[in-house]
Amino acid sequence: MTQASKKQIMAASRRRIKKDDKVRIIAGKEKGKIGKVLRVLHEKERLIVENVNFVKRHTKPGGKTPHGGIIEKEAPIHWSNVMLVCDKCINPIRVKMQRLEDGKKVRVCGKCGETIDR
Repeated sequence: MTQASKKQIMAASRRRIKKDDKVRIIAGKEKGKIGKVLRVLHEKERLIVENVNFVKRHTKPGGKTPHGGIIEKEAPIHWSNVMLVCDKCINPIRVKMQRLEDGKKVRVCGKCGETIDR
């Protein structure tokens, strides 16, 4: 097993953020903002968060944009720069994994113990 694949396995095991989760940005120019995860890019270890990290893209006229112009869209942000927000605590939290009686693994708030998975 190579060093790069070991890092990928460790990083994959630490990812506890999924689509439609509420997260707070903890680093970078958007620090302090809260948004919903729209997409998770596993290979690049990045997330696209709603209304966070906007970039301007200059486009030529084409199929989707017949006139071209400047389009603003959300850019991916590294998953280490976000923390999950608990609905009960309303604070950024660390996530713990817990196994229920039926054998299902669920994410649990590290502060209050509330289950995050619906």
